[in-house]
Amino acid sequence: MKTIVLSLGGSVLVPSLESNTIQRYREALIDISRECALYVVIGGGGEARRYIAAARKLGIDEAFSDELGIAVTRLNAALLIGALGDAAYPKIATNYEEARMFSGQGRIVVMGGVTPAQTTDAVSAVLAESVHADVMINATSVDGIYSADPKKVPDARRFEHLTRDELLRIIIGSRLDAGANTVIDIVAAKVIQRSGIPLVVIDGRDPETLKTAVLQGTFSGTVVSETDRNPLSISGDGRR
Repeated sequence: MKTIVLSLGGSVLVPSLESNTIQRYREALIDISRECALYVVIGGGGEARRYIAAARKLGIDEAFSDELGIAVTRLNAALLIGALGDAAYPKIATNYEEARMFSGQGRIVVMGGVTPAQTTDAVSAVLAESVHADVMINATSVDGIYSADPKKVPDARRFEHLTRDELLRIIIGSRLDAGANTVIDIVAAKVIQRSGIPLVVIDGRDPETLKTAVLQGTFSGTVVSETDRNPLSISGDGRR
């Protein structure tokens, strides 16, 4: 059984409370958990950015703004746990030791942010290293890693495969202030580099895309690893 750490972007799951996709994700995550040991790390999304923007207008510093963002990620995580019911461990993991303790019962382990100045992608990368995951998946609002922001640069090129060093070179200028919104940040990339765990970046706006990627090994996105093997194939070596 594969162990998967899923970094589920808040912009995908909870762009706002009114437009959340939690119900749509519920069945996909439950189906995946029947075949894989699954850890899910939830981002803050639009609600976190709203709180952080309000904090800045009040003159609140970045460290405190980060704490607000972490609190929102945990609220999002709590919503997901409630929706998953018995399929999820009933408590939010607030650190990596708790995440390991909550695993092993056939339930989905859910957590949000952990440390100020660290995105939930970085949390996911450290968690993947901590639980010796077979693969980390970043389900975000774009369909892979691009040479530039495809929302701003229409002719940006999407990469199907990158080495870990190539990934670092692409994101070396990423912002680290509260609420930063990049495909993946430099801290996460460096943890991925040292751990050697493959990273798959896919479009998470449709839960079926994630489900097909994990259960069938078929997806359109970016793989970050030192080989051209498909880390989501059944055998793990690119063969079906």
